[in-house]
Amino acid sequence: MQDAEFHNDKDKAAGLLKPLMPLLATAYGLAVIYVTALPLDGENPGVVGEMLTWLLSLAAIGLTLLLVHRVEPKVFPAARQFSLRWPKVSIVGLLLLAPLLMVVKEYIVLGITSQMHPVALEPMSCTAAELREDLLSGVHAVLLAPVLEELCFRQLAISPFRRRGAQVAVCVLMAILFGILHVRNFPGAFISGLFYGLVFVWSRSIWCSVVLHAGSNLSATLLAVYSWLQLGDVQTTRLPVIFLPDAEFVVCSLALAAVGLVLLMRKKKE
Repeated sequence: MQDAEFHNDKDKAAGLLKPLMPLLATAYGLAVIYVTALPLDGENPGVVGEMLTWLLSLAAIGLTLLLVHRVEPKVFPAARQFSLRWPKVSIVGLLLLAPLLMVVKEYIVLGITSQMHPVALEPMSCTAAELREDLLSGVHAVLLAPVLEELCFRQLAISPFRRRGAQVAVCVLMAILFGILHVRNFPGAFISGLFYGLVFVWSRSIWCSVVLHAGSNLSATLLAVYSWLQLGDVQTTRLPVIFLPDAEFVVCSLALAAVGLVLLMRKKKE
């Protein structure tokens, strides 16, 4: 009898907690991102600051994986439908899709923004010192930030919900919150957050979203190199943040995406 009452109380508590999970996941994500960014709080954090941020991010990822793997499934049994196992898809194929997805997103943001006010584009430029800083921060942006952000803003928030309709609704909510957190780049962050969330719901694996997120961040970093080496022209705006590559980069993105689709289809047939 006592066991039955305990389980009933546990189910009631989980039922009350579940609608709050998107907000709780957002608060948790904000907290860990704030803590991991503390070493960068200064005029010139340098390599030491970046490395401390990497270490703190690794610790935060470990803690979040523990919550996702051990704690959340016990509180919300529906979370077990999302596996932390590596997906049976071509990771290289997903990465090759990322540049084209980034380009499409940037043009969508440009179209939306231009409907509200004139958009002043200017050529992208950076010094050698700025490029070194971008590449250094790019290590975190490509290898660590996507894992932490996807675990917090997708896995923790969406997995407690069993029905697909509820999961999609939470995707939209988390995309809005994700966009708000990025302030200067709300449209782009909203589109990306929505896309990553839908990929998570469709694939049932957070790692597909992580790979696409990492690929998008890598593409943005490579755009800075592309512009600095004067291989082509990249137009940009500051509010919202938009990066528009030239036709050559777009064609290369299309070619890479075609190869990526072939790899994904081959892997699916295996």
